[in-house]
Amino acid sequence: MLTLVIIIILIALIFDFINGFHDAANSIATVVSTRVLTPRFAVMWAAFFNFIGAFGFETHVAKTMGSGMIQLGAVNEYVVLAGLIGAIVWDLITWYFGLPTSSSHALIGAYAGAAIARAGFSSIIAAGWTKTLIFIVLSPVIGGVLGFTLMVVVLWLFRRSTPSSVDKYFGRLQLVSAGLFSLGHGVNDAQKTMGIISALLFTTGYLATPSIPFWVVLLCHAAIGLGTMSGGWRIVKTMGQKITKLKPVGGFCAETAGAAALLGTAFGGIPVSTTHTITGAIMGVGATKRLSSVRWGVANTIVWAWVLTIPLSALIAAFSYYLMAMFIPAA
Repeated sequence: MLTLVIIIILIALIFDFINGFHDAANSIATVVSTRVLTPRFAVMWAAFFNFIGAFGFETHVAKTMGSGMIQLGAVNEYVVLAGLIGAIVWDLITWYFGLPTSSSHALIGAYAGAAIARAGFSSIIAAGWTKTLIFIVLSPVIGGVLGFTLMVVVLWLFRRSTPSSVDKYFGRLQLVSAGLFSLGHGVNDAQKTMGIISALLFTTGYLATPSIPFWVVLLCHAAIGLGTMSGGWRIVKTMGQKITKLKPVGGFCAETAGAAALLGTAFGGIPVSTTHTITGAIMGVGATKRLSSVRWGVANTIVWAWVLTIPLSALIAAFSYYLMAMFIPAA
């Protein structure tokens, strides 16, 4: 069993790597599209802040993910494995088509789909899903409202400044906002995989309680940071160029709004989507010019991908579990 557990942990870290790769756009799209940083330096900057999220933050999201959404009695190593397969497959499909969907919701949906395939719908902890499902809607709205509000405030404060001086000033500030958003990304997204690994170790008897060992924290943050360094350029183009055109001041406002929303929900133990949050913030910033400056056709495609993420990743995971159960009696 130990060998299988180690293999599943490695697959979980591969998912974290793909999460960073897939969601690199969330962290760097605005700072690259505004030309404040080159793509190479942007991913290094984001990866650094992804990693330092391992230090000084409570693992509230990981605890919610590990034991607050699925009955641990329904979980075994094959449920975790099938869940990871479902999430990875969905992430790669949406990366190929350049769709900025949520890796977090892919993992949540896939984990649930595998558990339901093994133990039925009674394996779902309804109370644990309430906040997550509500914040599927609320996270982009919060990001949009914060982005819009912050942009309006900044435009009013700098209304007498020249555009070139504003761009220069906020170009520097974007380094701070991009770092903060990447920190929020690491703190929120890495913890979801920590929760899955914790559930695996607890249900297989390698942990006495479903706690989060610090070595798991370090490995997950390192994996997501390395994934971010590899960059998912198809999605960077969608996030940074296709939704709306951004300048440094807009990039700063979008990233700051997104960082505030992510860090706030992380402290509350709510596993939200970084993708949903930053997309909403970018739309909110774009809407301060005029509503037509947001490419709503692109936004509509993205929203449909969001809606489909949880059910389709769940189906992929359930199918994966059924295949395992056909050939592995212990499953």
